[in-house]
Amino acid sequence: MSDNQVIKQGSINIDAQNIMPIIKRWLYSDKDIFIRELVSNGVDAINKYRMMGKGADEDLRVTLTVDKDAGTLTFSDNGIGMTADEMDRYINQLAFSSAEEFLKNYTSGDQSGIIGHFGLGFYSAFMAASKVTIDTLSFHEGAQAVLWESEDGMSYTMEEGSRSTRGTTITLTISEEEKEFLDGWRTLEVLNRYCGYMSVPIYFVDIEEDKKAQEEAEKSDKKDKKDKDEPKTEPKPINDTSPIWLKAPKDVTEDEYKQTYRKMFNTFEDPLFWVHLNVDYPFNLKGILYFPHIKRDLAGQEGEIKLFNRQVFVADNIKEVIPEFLMLLKGVIDCPDLPLNVSRSFLQNDGYVRRLSAHITKKVADRLNSLFSTQRDTYESYWDDINPFIKYGCLRDNKFFDLVKDSLLLKTTAGTYLTISEYKARNDEKTQKKAFYTNDEGRQSASIALYTARDIDVVVMDSLIDINFLGFLENAQGVELSFVRVDSDTTGLIEDSEEGKELDASSIQTSYREALDDKELEVKLESFADTELAAMLTEDEQMRRFKEMSAVYGQSFPMPERYTLVLNRRNATVQRIAAMEDGDIKHLMQQQLFDLAKLSSRPLEKEELKSFLSRSSKLMEIMSEF
Repeated sequence: MSDNQVIKQGSINIDAQNIMPIIKRWLYSDKDIFIRELVSNGVDAINKYRMMGKGADEDLRVTLTVDKDAGTLTFSDNGIGMTADEMDRYINQLAFSSAEEFLKNYTSGDQSGIIGHFGLGFYSAFMAASKVTIDTLSFHEGAQAVLWESEDGMSYTMEEGSRSTRGTTITLTISEEEKEFLDGWRTLEVLNRYCGYMSVPIYFVDIEEDKKAQEEAEKSDKKDKKDKDEPKTEPKPINDTSPIWLKAPKDVTEDEYKQTYRKMFNTFEDPLFWVHLNVDYPFNLKGILYFPHIKRDLAGQEGEIKLFNRQVFVADNIKEVIPEFLMLLKGVIDCPDLPLNVSRSFLQNDGYVRRLSAHITKKVADRLNSLFSTQRDTYESYWDDINPFIKYGCLRDNKFFDLVKDSLLLKTTAGTYLTISEYKARNDEKTQKKAFYTNDEGRQSASIALYTARDIDVVVMDSLIDINFLGFLENAQGVELSFVRVDSDTTGLIEDSEEGKELDASSIQTSYREALDDKELEVKLESFADTELAAMLTEDEQMRRFKEMSAVYGQSFPMPERYTLVLNRRNATVQRIAAMEDGDIKHLMQQQLFDLAKLSSRPLEKEELKSFLSRSSKLMEIMSEF
């Protein structure tokens, strides 16, 4: 300490009523939060000064200086400063909020710039420091500078300070355990993360790096005098004091949206589109939610939504505010009225937060519906990217489904996009409220062709989430559609005909069961519209879905494959085989027909393929004899 006159000595006065809830919840989840808190205090001090109607023509700023040799971090501002009395009340009485009192005194001013609780946030400094000093001078006429010092956050000394300019400087002597914060890159990373969009210019100085730069400049004796005399580039603040989410959408260009996205999320890729939240009622809510290119199966898909409180970064992906399904998006939410606890790190889970979450969901749904209604071609071009997100949202939130159900699209194998009502209008007469789909266009191409030949739209449902989404739609109110894979049903392929009615279904089933050595095989005779189609092999839709779902979730249930062989009684081959005498050749033909039907939905594998090829050779030999 200096020889200056001691003003006061004592111990920190802890108001138990204020501090006990904080002690119970603990104060900070991350140690590096102290940088955010001390910079925030400097920003608060400057905003208070502005609210007094001052500083319009001044270079107001907060500066963080790292001095590795001295082992210190210094936070300096030229804001409102403090008197000895204010220091005693706001610093020495732990958990006393100067911001609250200030706003009581100046209720006519703009309160949006006051971040929070000077006092408690200040004490986060002791998470990283073995000693903290405050050197401050109030803006009041004739004020005396004050120097405050403490080594443990409990005992302190106050004396007359020597500061001659308005503002506050907080110096932290970093403890041995926290020396990482003396590395400039580490501190700058924290500063950028938490303070990159604060409302006051923030500057960063690394004494060690500045010394190195100075030494390098002095070594460059070979440069001519002109180069030496060139003016140095003025340092720039590390933050953007007017982020685009605080502006009206009409004042932001498309390029600005994209630039902010690339900078904030460290990517070269542009977003598909975005939702700009600019709400004053019933919430004070600003923000932008970006729709990135979303992976088909959501595998490893992680969004990132940054939560801000008055331009101060709080945390990523706060699930209380952002509905879970929106976590696939990227963006920023800034809400000054969020009920944060004193660390600004945790939300109090109250009705306000739930209403805010519901409001965000509605705004996203409104954006999707507006895009669908006014720019359908553009919306359709985005559908392959955004449909997993929308489907996931419907599965997770019934209210979201109710909002967007008229904008849900079904992509067809023809590359067209239809709403549910449009699909029903085009196909219901032929499909009887069924929607036929494929989850593998390549393997099921033959079955798909049967439906498209009759002008029945086949829907593509080939992403992992579709397994759940199909069942969801079938049970959703107002949809009135059941989904059937193209190889699971023959509805839409049948038409009335007298051809082949003389065939005996019972004897034919018995004959095929014997040929295929399958006593459980079900064989049906139907009248297909396409007379060239000999047979289809169908599998119960719900049974197949259950097996697929089990496989997705890593469960294994030994379940036999149960198929129905549907024979076309109008087909000449089916009729000729039925007329043949039982024997080896007939059985070979029946086995071959069965495998050909199976091939229309999936490839033959291993022993199936081996038997098919062997049988084909035998049949070729037999045919060559005729």
